[in-house]
Amino acid sequence: MWELGYAPEESEPDTDRPILVRKALTGLADRWTRHVFDLHDELGISQDYGPRHRLEMVRECSQRISIGLDAYEREQWMAPEAARAWESMHSAASSNGIRLQVVSAYRAVNYQANLIRNKLEKGQNIARILSVSAAPGFSEHHSGRALDLKTPGEPPLEESFADTPAYRWLSDNARLFGFRESFGRGNRHSMTWEPWHWCFHATGGVAGQ
Repeated sequence: MWELGYAPEESEPDTDRPILVRKALTGLADRWTRHVFDLHDELGISQDYGPRHRLEMVRECSQRISIGLDAYEREQWMAPEAARAWESMHSAASSNGIRLQVVSAYRAVNYQANLIRNKLEKGQNIARILSVSAAPGFSEHHSGRALDLKTPGEPPLEESFADTPAYRWLSDNARLFGFRESFGRGNRHSMTWEPWHWCFHATGGVAGQ
């Protein structure tokens, strides 16, 4: 029996206590969920991945718009509301002398699986991989609301980003545009600290204005 993760209550404290999980037999799951199960089987990801890491399954967003080119001249995409919020935040940062560059935005389930396959082929251990990359079907990038960010002169996806003016600006201002740092230091998801990873949550603030 596969464990699909859980839907936390808003008031749930950040503790390590046992949690209630939703479960479904593979035969009762829809095609997308069965595809995720198959990928997990192939990659050696345990069936209790979701509840163990306190992560919900994340569906791929069906509507996406371009947010332009990333730091490596690749076109990136986000869900429309998140894209508008990013445009507003990026503009505000620029007006304050802060340069934010996109490293990654929307990622499909199959793309996420390929990232993990490539690491496995290089000899990396699956447990280590899953401490830095969410399993297919559980990445916030599937939603079209998540961004990995960098700033010029800094390497991508490194904790050193936390020492930059860009990170300090995000820490002070990102919430005004609906963005939150998802995996802070010592987070309950057993993920490494990702100061570069920010996800949009609609707040009714200045986002998109």
